[in-house]
Amino acid sequence: MRKITTGLLAIFSLLLVYSSTSSANEGSIAFVGARIIDGTMAGPIEDGVVVITDGRIRTVGPRSAVTVPAGAQIIDVAGKTIMPGLINAHGHVGGTLGLEEGHYTTENLVRQLGLYARYGVTTVNSLGGDEEQGFALRNSQFDQSLQRARIYVAGSVVIGDSEAAIRAEVNRNADMGANFIKVRMDDNLGTTPKIPRDIFAALVDQAHIRRLPVAAHLFYLDDAKFILNSGTDLIAHSVRDLPVDDEFIDLINERGVCYIPTLTREVSTFIYESEPAFFSDPYFLKEADAATVEQLRSPERQSQMRNSRAAAGYKVALEVAMANIKALHDGGVRIAMGTDTGPPARFQGYFEHMEMQMMVEAGMSPIEAIRASTGVAADCMGMGDIGTLEPGKWGDLLVLDANPAEDIANSKTIASVWIAGNRVPD
Repeated sequence: MRKITTGLLAIFSLLLVYSSTSSANEGSIAFVGARIIDGTMAGPIEDGVVVITDGRIRTVGPRSAVTVPAGAQIIDVAGKTIMPGLINAHGHVGGTLGLEEGHYTTENLVRQLGLYARYGVTTVNSLGGDEEQGFALRNSQFDQSLQRARIYVAGSVVIGDSEAAIRAEVNRNADMGANFIKVRMDDNLGTTPKIPRDIFAALVDQAHIRRLPVAAHLFYLDDAKFILNSGTDLIAHSVRDLPVDDEFIDLINERGVCYIPTLTREVSTFIYESEPAFFSDPYFLKEADAATVEQLRSPERQSQMRNSRAAAGYKVALEVAMANIKALHDGGVRIAMGTDTGPPARFQGYFEHMEMQMMVEAGMSPIEAIRASTGVAADCMGMGDIGTLEPGKWGDLLVLDANPAEDIANSKTIASVWIAGNRVPD
């Protein structure tokens, strides 16, 4: 096919009418002129082109090297930045409505996935509490018409008081088609018993028999070493009791396991002891439910949190978690963005941008935080058709007004979100 010159691209831009409801199903879409951060280890492409055909990326490259298909809808994105949609490697899409739980319905799940998408989070790895409706939404998302965030599911958080019970629950989740098996190795700051280690090992064994990876909730460094030696595939929270040591860094690298800090999970445990600064952020307020915000402002709730032993403990734990990111990053550990958003007062969409900001504050560069939230996160989840802007992958991308590689806060400057080449409704 004849290469289209810069002049012809300008002519096509004038002739083709852009509609916010157009989709890749109607042909090809070409985003022309943006800086492209593709989510890989490669550097940005200046004055780039991304072509999406039938929901998937057809080609990516500098304008001078890309041939735009004849008849493609051309979108002028000169001066903007394109990057892959954000991936939350540890979130939840469940029964939360406001500050209440118990609302696990398809309608509520779709609401949450739409909210994530409008904030630029195009994929959520929902690690626990997933029921039939969540599995059904996962099964329906391999579709060119998708306009909400993708969801991957773990089913129940596996618990049981015997090896037989644990293996049976793993099998139940596997039979439903879970993407992960989720387990907790934690005592909630000494208030509850932890799963016995022999039962934990049986859980990992059964999950691997069923060819499923295990994602583990943890808190303590000693437990982190144990679960790595037991074959755990994904560490879904920070080590928060002690500084990580060389033994742990060597072990996690040797096992090839990814680490998801979920810093904003810790923030949510104490931040409402007074009014948080983000309650005045327009980017938060554009989607925040006013009634929920007012409930979190209540003096009674704030007083309860100020006097909470758990809140005080997790506030200290956050400091340890932040320091550990620096040590792990310097040690070459693969870090993926995750937030544990979804439970009440952990704000889906907004907290993902806060998480990236905190990762940078902890010692990662903006481009490293972007990769952790796109290509690295997809790789850690084992999802090969999302996360980077490469041919054959789903056309999930963000168009930003400013460059997040210069300032990670620019991740909030979203002009539009596209999933499978479809523009997400504002």
